[in-house]
Amino acid sequence: MQRLNSFPPVADRNARILILGSMPGIKSLQEHEYYAHPHNAFWKIMGELIGAQPHLPYEQRLEKLKQAGIALWDVLHSCTREGSLDSDIQHEQANDFATFFADHPRITRVYFNGGKAEQSFRKYVLKEQTLPELELQRLPSTSPAHAGMRYEAKLSEWRVITVL
Repeated sequence: MQRLNSFPPVADRNARILILGSMPGIKSLQEHEYYAHPHNAFWKIMGELIGAQPHLPYEQRLEKLKQAGIALWDVLHSCTREGSLDSDIQHEQANDFATFFADHPRITRVYFNGGKAEQSFRKYVLKEQTLPELELQRLPSTSPAHAGMRYEAKLSEWRVITVL
């Protein structure tokens, strides 16, 4: 199996919250864009919450995130995985969050896009890296694989990112 590498973080010095996925899926890796799968609800949700509409060019969506004080990254720096399912991720290596949080001191809240991101963060980051005090919260996965929850319910839970 080929080793997959994640993307650099999307963040600026004014970021106040961090949204973490686990690892980009096949479509995202092919497109070199976070949440590129057309059935992933991430950009639809961000469109409704902060104006980062899915139809906007990718760079404009990223700029909308930054303007809203939102940083975006993945827990894993690299892993092996066939396909795009989080359940198939193996041989995880976490990103360097100690340096990231030192460079982005205003971030105090971290939201996980699904259970695998939270699980990996707790296992590979909290136990191995020195971090500032953070508020951690799991949100429902925006992945099309998490079809058991209706879009409206996901959107309702994701609204927490806009409350400061």
